[in-house]
Amino acid sequence: MGCATCANNKNGGTPAGCKSNGTCASGGCDKLAVFDWLSNMEMPSQVNPFEYIEVRFKNSRKDFYRNALKSSLNPGDAVVVEGSPGYDVGIVSASGEIARMQMQKKNALKNTRDLKKTLRRATTEDLTKWRDARAAEEETMHQARKISQGLGLEMKISDVEYQGDFGKAIFYYTADGRVDFRELIKKYADSFKVRIEMKQIGARQEAGRLGGIGSCGRELCCSTWLTDFRSVSTSAARYQQLALNTQKLAGQCGKLKCCLNFELDTYLDALHDFPKHFNKLKTKKGVASHLKTDIFKGIMWYILDDGGIATPIALEKDRVKEILEMNQNGKMPEDLKEFMVYDEPKEPESFTNVVGQDSLTRFDDKKPSRNKRRKKRPQGNSGQGSNKQGGQQPKAKNQPRQKAKGRGKGGNKPNGQGAKPAGSPQNKKRNNRRKPGGGPKPQNKKQ
Repeated sequence: MGCATCANNKNGGTPAGCKSNGTCASGGCDKLAVFDWLSNMEMPSQVNPFEYIEVRFKNSRKDFYRNALKSSLNPGDAVVVEGSPGYDVGIVSASGEIARMQMQKKNALKNTRDLKKTLRRATTEDLTKWRDARAAEEETMHQARKISQGLGLEMKISDVEYQGDFGKAIFYYTADGRVDFRELIKKYADSFKVRIEMKQIGARQEAGRLGGIGSCGRELCCSTWLTDFRSVSTSAARYQQLALNTQKLAGQCGKLKCCLNFELDTYLDALHDFPKHFNKLKTKKGVASHLKTDIFKGIMWYILDDGGIATPIALEKDRVKEILEMNQNGKMPEDLKEFMVYDEPKEPESFTNVVGQDSLTRFDDKKPSRNKRRKKRPQGNSGQGSNKQGGQQPKAKNQPRQKAKGRGKGGNKPNGQGAKPAGSPQNKKRNNRRKPGGGPKPQNKKQ
């Protein structure tokens, strides 16, 4: 992608910089990338291509340049542009009609004479020098912080950016007040041997340059797509019926979250239909106080102390307007329950458990296996029949050995008569007389 250190790779396919293979959205590869939705459309033959391009530098810094080259430049190309002084190296982020729309959005088409121009496409030497400058930025930032702390300045160096020719360094810092860094610049120039430029940024810009994950689980808006930082006040949270909890409403920059302004216009449009000065409603039973409001449903809740029990009452906004008009005319309703909104409870949809997969006791009603049922069957003196599958049933204790059923002869009884089959009516009556679980009667050993 556009990461400066991904091409200089010695780890066998793993980038040496962000180590995310170009899939990061705010780590430096594609921060504030522009989607070219006109890439598949061809320009008419009589129309000349737009002569200005948008170039992206480290983090969120972008600028517009005049394309002085005869060849066309596409997004992703590395170019060398004019610097102040020297030259700088950047990546083309937008060209053609997309660049025109970006310049119209930022009102950059009025002063095109002051725009600098592109010098050439970046060569191998330019990219190598640029990578060396990017690799030295982190160490320079730590040294700069130590120097500023040694001077006792109330400021924080948040980022350092070297120019492509290694001749200039921009130090981004945050401070609550004004800082006199004249002595600081002298020490920076003696230590780093480059031209020094100090640039103050706010807390929101600092969070956008550093990046991170927000409380919503996604990457910060200021580091992925948000370019203009509008002021956010606590009134935006009040209009949206949010609790004024600074721990939940503040972002990683310590300021109120920018996303509080995203839906604010929708809430303000919906609040136009609500009555003003609706905090108190006078009734003959007492004064009802406003509790909360559901803006999009148009329902307002009030609390009326009825015999020491405060019960919330839901009213529509039109009903609240009627009660306010009555109060202005000197009239009071008997009770707010006359205007109350009744929500009929919805019956749950019928659910048919066809397969039985939702039953909690579906594993408790297991039927015993056939072998266990055969073991529990009382045998008595009857002969044991053979299994359908060829296996024999278990024999009772002290039972004489009998022949298997189905071979033409029953088992021998003590009196010499053949045993009757197990399913005969005589055996059924005999089994019914016995107590359950009694088992077969013991046989006489003499027999």
